[in-house]
Amino acid sequence: MIVYVRFNSRHGFLVEVEQGASVAELKETVGRLQGVQPDRLRVIFAGRELCNESTLQGCDLPEQSTVHVVLPPSTSSQHSELVQQHRPGRGMESLTRLDLSGSRLTSVSEGLAVILETDASRQGNSIGHTEAKAHSSFYVFCKTVCKAVQPGKLRVHCRDCKQGTLTLSRGPCCWDDVFLPNRIHGVCQSQDCDGTVAEFYLKCAAHPTCDNDTSAALDLIMPNTRRVPCIACTDIMTPVLVFQCAERHVICLECFHLYCVTRLNERQFIQEPLVGYSLPCAAGCPDSLIKEVHHFRVLGDEQYERYQRYAAEECVLQMGGVLCPAPGCGAGLLPVDDGRRVCCELGNGIGCGFVFCRDCKAEYHEGPCRQRTHTATGSALQGYIVDEEAALRARWEQASQETIAETTHPCPKCQVPVEKNGGCMHMVCPRPQCKFEWCWLCRVEWNRECMGNHWFG
Repeated sequence: MIVYVRFNSRHGFLVEVEQGASVAELKETVGRLQGVQPDRLRVIFAGRELCNESTLQGCDLPEQSTVHVVLPPSTSSQHSELVQQHRPGRGMESLTRLDLSGSRLTSVSEGLAVILETDASRQGNSIGHTEAKAHSSFYVFCKTVCKAVQPGKLRVHCRDCKQGTLTLSRGPCCWDDVFLPNRIHGVCQSQDCDGTVAEFYLKCAAHPTCDNDTSAALDLIMPNTRRVPCIACTDIMTPVLVFQCAERHVICLECFHLYCVTRLNERQFIQEPLVGYSLPCAAGCPDSLIKEVHHFRVLGDEQYERYQRYAAEECVLQMGGVLCPAPGCGAGLLPVDDGRRVCCELGNGIGCGFVFCRDCKAEYHEGPCRQRTHTATGSALQGYIVDEEAALRARWEQASQETIAETTHPCPKCQVPVEKNGGCMHMVCPRPQCKFEWCWLCRVEWNRECMGNHWFG
């Protein structure tokens, strides 16, 4: 068994011990390599000081894990006395075995409300992911190696020195203990640090990780140990995402991916100031916005890039800005005044130099705006419209081959691209903040002439 040891937080080295080796045997090996007495060493892993009688496997210390071995100061000091007195963390439950899902679920089971079983006798009955730590309830998005949702492992370090030499006064009992600062304290046993505040983070449990290889915590994704069916496909899958609505609706990750992509195509995500660009429960429940937007990483790299672009565009529009209407540009602009003349400034590879009218989004002009009509002439205006559509299709193809819009026009009011998939020529902008009604052919506000001449083409 290979263990990575960081001695006194200064240098690290690999140690090979027998399978089932005890903590005392690890101390003997490290003491021999460092020239110190083994009984003077302390072994710290995941916020706990490990006792001599425990085995490494019994401490949930997997292959190629990093443990901190510290040599306390030989002289008596206030810090060393505090370390000696600080023993509650030794009997603390392992961070690997913690189940924080209760803080994301209701205490009474109603329909889909509760999906997790805290009884340890049922931990081995979960579907899938049984190969590594079936008792772990943490899931993360691994963005470096796996680029996927994976089981995670919770770790802690000292807020001051960022080393894993902190022994906790108590373990976290809810996700707020993990996410919010200054909730849990302890004692850092590093010689050169007097830190007392814990910082938690998560890593991917599917492969060995280095110190800086952290992953985004997905607190709404859990193992489906009670075999609750997905709200969309009704299949029993694991893991699942549990929305934080009153009913705690459950959705499998495949259906959640489809739900996100569909809403993204319709631009029906909600821009919430404190949360960001997010979605509510798929059942439409109130007060159910996903607060940790890293959950949308399940979209994959291409769709997540499109999600970020739409979020940036929506943020610009809500701030009173405009999107450049020039073909292939779409840069977000925040004009300094309310004037009609807007210039898409060139600089730092952003912007195209196009000067346009803020009201009608055409090339800037003096006098009242003209209604732009869709004609069959070979005018420059017609060419501009065709190029704009071609640019939109090309940009979306680069983002995702599966979500190409074969026919799209920008909303005449807010310039958000709108897809037409059958139906009449009466269009309504899908943005909740816009809802502008317009004609697909004329690209002007819906009127009686459009209704009479080409409602159905």
